[in-house]
Order: sequence, then structure tokens, then C-alpha cells
Amino acid sequence: MAFLLNKATALSHLRSHSQQKTEDSFSLSRRGFHVEPGPREKALLADDPSLKRFKSHKRNVWRLKRVGDVLTIVVVAGCCYEIYVKAVMREEARKQAAASEGLQ
Repeated sequence: MAFLLNKATALSHLRSHSQQKTEDSFSLSRRGFHVEPGPREKALLADDPSLKRFKSHKRNVWRLKRVGDVLTIVVVAGCCYEIYVKAVMREEARKQAAASEGLQ
């Protein structure tokens, strides 16, 4: 049992030690100097008028998302209403059955 405990402790130590090394390497790469893009990169990042018609329009995408959200809310509300109606009908049927048994 002590062997397993020591093994687990050693593994956790190695795991934490390796994470410290990777965090250092990530932090060093993020601290790199800013380099201005060259003319080729600037040309690639520039807007191309021939591709304008293939880009989605943000307003239409936003409107479509809004319609989807509204439809989702309507469907969920309808399901909740159906569950409520069934529960009320079941309760009324239970009360009527209890009332009819009490009269007989």
C-alpha cells in the first residue's frame, strides 16, 4: 500500500513539474516582440472586392439567430403548457373519482 502511495505522489509531482515547464514555454512565446506584417501579409489581409458577395451579412445572421431563439422559446413554452394542462386534467379526474366514490 505504501508503494502505491509513493507512486501516486511521484506521479503527481512529475505532472505538476511538467506543467510548470510548459507554462514557462507558453509565457515566453507570448512575450515575443511585435513584428509588423510584411507587404504579402498585408495584401492577404486586405479586403477583396471580388469575394464581397460570398461573405455572410452580419445583420441577416443575427436576424436568423433571433428567429431560432424565438422559435425555441415558443416550443419550450408550448411543451410546458401541455404538461401543465395534463397535470390539471389528471388532478380534476382524481377529484371527480374521489367525489363519486364518496357519494356511493
